[in-house]
Amino acid sequence: MRMSGRSRPSPWRRSLAPLALAVALLTAGCGGSPAGSSSGSAAGASPASAGERAAAAERQLRKNTLTPLEGPAPTPELPVTVDSSDGRKVTVTDASRILPLNGGVAETVFTLGLGEQVVGRDITATFAEAKKLPLVTRAHDVSAESVLSLRPTVVLADTDTGPAEAIDQIRDAGVPVVVLDPATNLADVAARTTRVAEALGVPGAGKKLNARVDEELAAARDAVPAGSRPKVAFLYMRGSAAVYLMGGKGSGADSLIDAAGAVDAGVETGLDKPFTPLTSEALVAARPDVILMMDKGLESVGGIDGLVDIPGIAQTPAGADRRIVTLEDGVLLSFGPRTPLVIDILVDRVHAT
Repeated sequence: MRMSGRSRPSPWRRSLAPLALAVALLTAGCGGSPAGSSSGSAAGASPASAGERAAAAERQLRKNTLTPLEGPAPTPELPVTVDSSDGRKVTVTDASRILPLNGGVAETVFTLGLGEQVVGRDITATFAEAKKLPLVTRAHDVSAESVLSLRPTVVLADTDTGPAEAIDQIRDAGVPVVVLDPATNLADVAARTTRVAEALGVPGAGKKLNARVDEELAAARDAVPAGSRPKVAFLYMRGSAAVYLMGGKGSGADSLIDAAGAVDAGVETGLDKPFTPLTSEALVAARPDVILMMDKGLESVGGIDGLVDIPGIAQTPAGADRRIVTLEDGVLLSFGPRTPLVIDILVDRVHAT
């Protein structure tokens, strides 16, 4: 995993998904880590302070492991009946065999301290603790047969999980399925953590995790240097699939860019949809100082050299200066316990001179 804005990402390890599923993957969440818990500095902190936080965050993300809440694992208090985002009320009576069908949700479950009860994983659960678990998806589609073979006592999905027929088959087999709304901005982090914790009968652990994340986010924001707000364009690219998109309002990246003390170039130019097909004219008009991408997206277009060959890139301040910031795909838009680390890295990289 590479977090440097000027280095190339590691080679791809998985094939590309179709566009609709690839864009849906952008909302996958991630689990917790301790790096963000380091003490923050006062507002207007020096670049060195931001750099130290970014370096610590990169070291933690490079390990690709999660850090549960301190203390003994929580004991679920069940049964509970919770609202599901598909309009149903779902009663959970047993959390001994948990199966999250979303990588971000899985990281939240592990960070709450319930990782030992997780029996399988979605393809987006790429953190180290999940690698040994059976995979229950094929190219992002859930296999009902694989899920049911693991005898889960509760399944956690989100509204992007599919196909619908597979979810219906799991539910019809008598397994409680709790559907969650995707997390697409910073405000969603606490809400999703709370819902996951409540569904598993550990609401107290959810409150503790939210408190930890709030503290880490506050420290990350405190490291934003005073002064100008650079313009950052979020580009979602899959070169071999000819997918070139620019982020706008609601992309998820806009929330992160704002928290890092910068301006989303797509939003500023009036892009009112999460993603818009990229044109050289729109990119040149946006004049981003920095381009933000996912590691695999940059790799798919041939790294920085290939990126600046795309029409319009070299004509922007970011392209001319080769100021490209990349983060690992499953972390950048996770909106989970590791999001403070993302902010730490962005604060340092987008404000670098």
